[in-house]
Amino acid sequence: MFIEPWIVDETMHEFFVPDYIEQMAEDVLRHYDLSVQSRQVVTTKPDKGGAIWKLETNKGPKSLKLLHRRPTRSLFSLGAQRYLVDVQKANVPPIVQTKEGTDYVEAGGKLWFVAEWIEPLFPVTKDLEGAKQLCYALGEFHRLSKGYVPPKGAEIASRLYKWPKTYEKTINKMDWFRQLAKAYKEMPASGMLLEVVDRFQAQARESFTRLQQSPYDQLVELGHSEWGLVHQDYGWSNGQMGANGMWIIDLDGVAYDLPIRDLRKLISGTMADLYRWDAQWVREMIRAYHEANPIDASLYDILMIDLSLPNEFYKNLKEVVYEPELFLTEQTMQLIEIIVATDETKWPVLAEIENDWKENGNR
Repeated sequence: MFIEPWIVDETMHEFFVPDYIEQMAEDVLRHYDLSVQSRQVVTTKPDKGGAIWKLETNKGPKSLKLLHRRPTRSLFSLGAQRYLVDVQKANVPPIVQTKEGTDYVEAGGKLWFVAEWIEPLFPVTKDLEGAKQLCYALGEFHRLSKGYVPPKGAEIASRLYKWPKTYEKTINKMDWFRQLAKAYKEMPASGMLLEVVDRFQAQARESFTRLQQSPYDQLVELGHSEWGLVHQDYGWSNGQMGANGMWIIDLDGVAYDLPIRDLRKLISGTMADLYRWDAQWVREMIRAYHEANPIDASLYDILMIDLSLPNEFYKNLKEVVYEPELFLTEQTMQLIEIIVATDETKWPVLAEIENDWKENGNR
C-alpha cells in the first residue's frame, strides 16, 4: 500500500495519522534493535503524507520520521545528515542504523528513519541576541555542509541555478494577483490588492534587473561543492539551544544553493515579526553569520538584491491563486496593510546598509 496525503477535519485530534500508517510505523520499527515503550506523534504533514513520532526506548528517546518526499530526494537529505554528523561533527541529530546496517527503511513508497532525540533543546530568545545565535549557527551549518557528495541513487536537490526563474515567477504571479482581484472585485481584500500590486511588481522587476547585472552567474559557476547546502526552513523552531551549543534539526529539505538564501529568509521573517525593519538588527544578524561563514563583497551584493525582492508580499499572497473566494477576506486586507507598512520601513534600512561591505572591505 502506498502512503497518500490524508484529510484532517475538526473532529480529529491535532496530530491525526491514519491507522494504516501507524501499522506501517510498527512494521518499520521491527527493523531496529530497539525496545519501544511508547510512540507519540509530535507533528504531521497530512497534505503531503509525512509525520514525526517521539519514541521512548530502552536506548533513550528517539525520533521516527516518515519523509514525505520522493525516496530519491529523501536519500539526498539523509546522506547530508550522515555527512554532517560523521564527517563534520556538526550538531545535527545522528541517524540510528537498522539491524541490517542501513540508514532508512522503505515502506509505503516513502523512506522512514530513526534519529537520536536531542534533549534538552529549547528555542533561543526572540530578541536580537537570539537572532544572532541563530545566524551564527546557520553560518556554521553552511560552512560544514561544503563538500557534501550525495550517495549513489540520490537525486541532486539544487536551487543554485534557479534564482532567475524564481524572480521571474514572482513578477509573473503578480499579473495573476491583479487579474484575480479584478475578477473578484466585490471581495473585501480585492481593492487593497489592486492598489498595491503595481508597486510590488515594480520592486520585483527592479530586483530581477539587479540580479541579471550582478556577480550571480560567476558565483553559481563555482558549483555545488563550493557552496554547500541550505536548510530551506530555518528559524526559531529548527535552530535550538542544547547542552553543547546550537543544534539544527529537520534537515529533510536541504538542497544545494547560495547560502545567503537561508540568511535572507531569516532576516525577512524576523523583520516581519517586528512589524518594521531595523538597521541594527539586520547588521548584527549579518555580522554574526559572517563570523561563522565569511561573506565576501559579491555575495553581500546578492544578499542585498534578494532582500529587495518583495518576499513577504509574495509569500503571503500567493495562496490567492488557489481559492480566491476564501482568500480575499477582511483578514487578508489587514494582512496587506501590515505588509505595506512594514515594507515602507525596509527601504531606508537597505539604503543604510547597502555599502557596508564596500566601505569596510570584508569586515
